[in-house]
Amino acid sequence: MQTKIEKIDSQSVLVLKNIQDQAMDQLDFLSFREKLSYANISHHEKRKEWASSRMAIKEAMDALNIPYPGFFKDEHGKSQVMKGGGQVSLSHTQGYAGAIFHRDLPVGIDMDLVREKILRIGFRFLDQKELDFLKKDPIHYTMAWSAKESIFKCQGKKGVSFRENILLEPFEPDAQLIKGKIRGTEFADHHYQVRVEKIQDVILTYTIW
Repeated sequence: MQTKIEKIDSQSVLVLKNIQDQAMDQLDFLSFREKLSYANISHHEKRKEWASSRMAIKEAMDALNIPYPGFFKDEHGKSQVMKGGGQVSLSHTQGYAGAIFHRDLPVGIDMDLVREKILRIGFRFLDQKELDFLKKDPIHYTMAWSAKESIFKCQGKKGVSFRENILLEPFEPDAQLIKGKIRGTEFADHHYQVRVEKIQDVILTYTIW
């Protein structure tokens, strides 16, 4: 896979990209503020990840015929449009970068490499009800972590605990949709749907509506 562009509906687009060196030479579209941010990234791999995720969101907006406005992170760490409307979320992991854009609604996307060690730390981010239905399978645990990350990004505020505040409904390791809600905060009883895809050894999740 070089680049995948998926028009979810008339209002939103998902883009996935392989992280490659040539992405670093195609950044003229960035805003001045973003170019400064990029120049301050010293680690080579992180520069590639950052550049590839910005290229992904540009291609998502191109698919909707929306000019690239530039983005910044707010006080909660959520990416926001510099000018104009729309909602964006970015993610990257080993080898891949992804972005999702919606003209109106909040979105969240996450990509995670499946690793055995997640089984040892599940208690840190999983409610007991979730531990009861999840199989001792790193894929199943990674799906749960990634779904919670996408929900967290979509709601866009700090102070929300993965274990205490985000609760997932039971799902199987081959699920393509995960349902969850936020509880115990001002966002209590806000429900989410998260789509799931497996790309080799990477789990991709993103919120839908």
